[in-house]
Amino acid sequence: CTHSHTAPTAAFIRGAGELDADYLAWAQRQAATAAVLAWRQRQPAALHAGRAEVVGWTYNRTRPDGPVDPRLSVWRVDTAAGAPLAAVVNFQAHPTVMMGLGAADVSRDAPGVMTDALEAAVPGLTALYLQGSCGDVNFVERWNDPVVCHEPGRHVAAKALEAYTAARPVVDPRIGVCVLPVTLPTRRWTREEVLRDREEGLYRLRTGDTAGWRDNLGRVLVNRPERFPERYGGSLERAVRAIARFAVEWTDDVLRDLDTRPETLTTEVQAVRVGDVSFVTNPSELFTTLALEVRRGWPQDDLMIVGYANDSIGYLPDRYDLDRRSYAADQSPKFKNQFPFTPDSGPALVAGMLDALARAEPHY
Repeated sequence: CTHSHTAPTAAFIRGAGELDADYLAWAQRQAATAAVLAWRQRQPAALHAGRAEVVGWTYNRTRPDGPVDPRLSVWRVDTAAGAPLAAVVNFQAHPTVMMGLGAADVSRDAPGVMTDALEAAVPGLTALYLQGSCGDVNFVERWNDPVVCHEPGRHVAAKALEAYTAARPVVDPRIGVCVLPVTLPTRRWTREEVLRDREEGLYRLRTGDTAGWRDNLGRVLVNRPERFPERYGGSLERAVRAIARFAVEWTDDVLRDLDTRPETLTTEVQAVRVGDVSFVTNPSELFTTLALEVRRGWPQDDLMIVGYANDSIGYLPDRYDLDRRSYAADQSPKFKNQFPFTPDSGPALVAGMLDALARAEPHY
């Protein structure tokens, strides 16, 4: 759930590489084992909540001076004797600062640096990181350099340590939980849209023509289309062949049920409340404007908004990006074999998250 971009592919994302069955089986065993061990080692504990602001280290990558959420939240857990036990940190920024290390380098990126630094600062602590709403937010690009790429994680760790140290006790021990299904509206691709991409893909595979590759298929293929050929050793010919293959593959899939697939997507959200602190999850790469609506709509200030949770539905952009038919709005659904979201999709998810929080009234 940290969303590192330098780890093996673990869910279906068209064009992101094949899934490695051995790796997935190992990762599943590790996750299940961690849950079992945590359950067996459970003990009385005291919860504290803290927060800090991380300002100037992130930016909105979709619009000039666009919004970011600087809130960093920490749940601090001490043993009954007051010794450090665990910390959960929630912050929102794409972990892409180490993508420049090399195509074969595997990394936990900034979340890994953060958890390591926090554990080093507090002996005996287990630190966890929950990614926030970073659909349109990156760390500032100056850190995307192998020499300085550890700095964002270290800075977030320093802020997390401040929040951890100053965290207040959560005196109400009652807990409430809620899991809710949420149905999001989507927009059916028109047959004209699908066939346009398919015809261009077939043409470029047949002829090798690279002229005007940015005009349609390559317009919003990735966040930085102009740099896409770098992934293929600088070869424009190889890059355009890859784009064309992608177009043929996604249109193969969508044409199978283009006219019959439901024009909605059903997923779920979860909420956990402990006393007067809460976290709420969603399965998307949520845009900041929508996450800030959740913050404004919830009366308690100690709220973690957790993304990439218990499903994988790709970017959920706001109206601004939907109107621009951006990478997140127009290309991401093709990666996930979904219909595009609509301006009503984000508000529907926000309403579901707030509803889950309201229903998770602490009572036991």
